[in-house]
Amino acid sequence: MRGKVRLGKRTKELAPLLEAKEIAVICHRDLDAIGAAGLIDAKAGAVINASSSLTCRFPNLGPRLLFEQGILHLDCAGRHLFEILEDGDIIEIEGRKIIHKGEVIAVGRVVTGHLVAERKKFSDLNLPAELDRFVANTLCYAQKEKRALLGKLIFPALDIKFQDKTVVVVVRGLGYKEDLQILTPFIQEAKPILMGVDGGADALLGFGYTPHLIVGDMDSVSDAALKSGAVLVAHAYQSGECPSAERLLRLGLNFHPVSIPGTSEDLGLLLAHDQGASLIVLVGSHSHMIDFLEKGRRGMASTFLTRLKIGPILLDAKKVSELYRAGTSWSVAAVVLAALIPILVFIGLASPWKHYFRLLWLQLRLIVGWR
Repeated sequence: MRGKVRLGKRTKELAPLLEAKEIAVICHRDLDAIGAAGLIDAKAGAVINASSSLTCRFPNLGPRLLFEQGILHLDCAGRHLFEILEDGDIIEIEGRKIIHKGEVIAVGRVVTGHLVAERKKFSDLNLPAELDRFVANTLCYAQKEKRALLGKLIFPALDIKFQDKTVVVVVRGLGYKEDLQILTPFIQEAKPILMGVDGGADALLGFGYTPHLIVGDMDSVSDAALKSGAVLVAHAYQSGECPSAERLLRLGLNFHPVSIPGTSEDLGLLLAHDQGASLIVLVGSHSHMIDFLEKGRRGMASTFLTRLKIGPILLDAKKVSELYRAGTSWSVAAVVLAALIPILVFIGLASPWKHYFRLLWLQLRLIVGWR
């Protein structure tokens, strides 16, 4: 293969800059599914990882996704590539060799389907020990953060009225496109408040929706999304330092800094809950150990505490989307409808269950083709 390179040590920041067929040079230990999905969406011609894409610490999904899409993938190529190459340089890949100006500048490891499968076996063997460390770390931080997250949080006064409204919180996690597609009838009919968490704002724009507010570190959201007119809530450290302040000020945008422990996703959920939302529908969520390990987090204390605090008003869109599969037959839809009607009629009489009833009814309409 021969082509232009584009370099970026942070995959999520490189992917939006990548042009079709360019060779992405990254430095991403244990390449995660979201990073790989970004490279796939950008139509990368090949991926060269200066670090190891598969350390076997846990079964990360990124390399498998690249292989399934037929994208050439070399890893362990060495960090010196960032000193030798510049954006736009032409390189050739011959087997394991990376050639620039007629000279071999690095030798990587070709990530094949066999390698992915073998590495997964070792990862699965290591998983119990990793789970033990993950749980211990989660419990340790839950003890430290419980007062900050479960107590009264201080949020700024916003121009958006959440009271008794539905809020759709979009995170650009694995499967977010499928979640949003399934929710289309619901969004069109219910007209909920739309919240993008970092890159989730671009996900909303990609589906033709304008976010009402954007929450997060603002490190993986485009300038276009930030300038869309959304209310901006910047996630700040507990020390008060706000990493995104410089960028937002440079763009001339007003924003509200909020300091809480945990992830930007947690901040979005807690904000909607604090402002009186009656139902929070979460799209593209991070909800299990592999999700968090891929994000580089060693525990999920804040996420556990956040969901504990929010309680029954939180609905994960992934659970709704599982009701629908392309090609679902009328007979299957009829069975599902018949089985759910008595339950839905009962729970539909109570609040907040009436919101679940409404969402599930819209989903059943989608299954059987009613608009």
